[in-house]
Amino acid sequence: MLSGNLLDKMKAGTRLTVKEQFQLVFFLSIPAIMAQVTSVIMQYTDASMAGSLGADASASIGLVSSSTWLFGGVCGAVASGFSIQAAQSIGGGRTKEARSIMRQSVITAIIASLVLAAAGTAAGINLPAWLGGAVKIQSNARVYFIIYVLSLPAIQLNRLAGGLLQCSGNMKVPGILNILMCILDVFFNFLLIFKTRHIYFYGLKIIIPGAGLGVAGAALGTAFSQVLVAILMTGFLCFKSDVFKVRRGESWKPHRECILRAIKLALPIGWENLMMCGAMVVSTRIVAPLGSVAIAANSFAITAESLCYMPGYGIAEAAAALTGQCIGAGRKKLAARFAKLAVWFGIISMSLTGAAMFFAAPAMMALLTPDPAIQKLGVSVLHIEAFAEPMYGASIVAAGSFRGAGDTLIPSIMNFCSIWFVRITLAIILTGRFALKGAWIAMCIELCFRGIIFMARLYSGKWITKTGALS
Repeated sequence: MLSGNLLDKMKAGTRLTVKEQFQLVFFLSIPAIMAQVTSVIMQYTDASMAGSLGADASASIGLVSSSTWLFGGVCGAVASGFSIQAAQSIGGGRTKEARSIMRQSVITAIIASLVLAAAGTAAGINLPAWLGGAVKIQSNARVYFIIYVLSLPAIQLNRLAGGLLQCSGNMKVPGILNILMCILDVFFNFLLIFKTRHIYFYGLKIIIPGAGLGVAGAALGTAFSQVLVAILMTGFLCFKSDVFKVRRGESWKPHRECILRAIKLALPIGWENLMMCGAMVVSTRIVAPLGSVAIAANSFAITAESLCYMPGYGIAEAAAALTGQCIGAGRKKLAARFAKLAVWFGIISMSLTGAAMFFAAPAMMALLTPDPAIQKLGVSVLHIEAFAEPMYGASIVAAGSFRGAGDTLIPSIMNFCSIWFVRITLAIILTGRFALKGAWIAMCIELCFRGIIFMARLYSGKWITKTGALS
């Protein structure tokens, strides 16, 4: 396999041409992008199927969506704390150490996710009311959120196993399993959301069974698909992976040093996710008084936009794996070159997807909801957001590169300052005058600002030179 051969050359200290560097970024990005796209398709599935039940059903999911991202972000931080260490160990040829990190990460992840699930369940009882949702949508929103947090152990294992496999250069298996999860989500949603109904096919009456659970069915469908894929992903990690396969006699006993390193790496990422998703929650609260149509349009537009920035996140995962392995191999100059190449690849990719979103916005919104008022408002804000995609891509991929190098604190502070001091401040000012469009104008300005400051840090070299001279 081309990417595997190039990774071996990189770890061996062999010089890589610019073409070979781009090939590594490209071939490692494609499966990661596909995995991200399937994740978004799951969101589309939930949103469109539940959206067919009406604006209130859509609004109930949209009301708590930012809160689900918050908990999902914490799971991602836990996974990153271990996958960064594993990538650097693999890059340095220390596979036994990488396996030890994997074993400790699985135990830690299970414990952390159970604590999160308990905390989320307790918080979910009053969350919809606190977010300012109308009384008529609070019950469905509460049920959706609680089902989501109860599935956090499966979500955590998926994030962890996928991250570890990707940092070892195996992008294919996580991509395939995420596609499977998308298919399962559609299947379970089809059975759980709608009531039993019948269709006629060439005069033949076909009965399609259904539980008729509505919004709760959408949450359960996603949860069931997460659980099944978590079993498969973790099983592959522990028993089939060339790097992480469990060997007989190797201890599962936690090592204090590894856990502390994971905490040191994960805390800034977790804090960043907490602050950013907290800002999303505040943004939801700003939008909530605008009514069910605005809440639903806001939620659907975010879902539609997410398909555009998935290439950025896929490239960021490849960049994190490559910079992490370069750092582990002691090749900091090559890590810096990979990071810059990946960032520009991200900018170009998201410029194209942003342009596509601008023109395809009406079709994208029509897929998500049959409500004309929601469609019209959603299209108008997507047209605004399209202009932010290039710089958003820069910030996403640069953050991934920094994360692979173990530079997590300063980027998290940058993200915090950008979203809280720029986006939230502008949203408060502009929403009062321009309603939902004002909130999205604020988002567009903030994402452009964030991309600029991340590019500045990338080219300053401080994210990599802080650990020593370039080699």
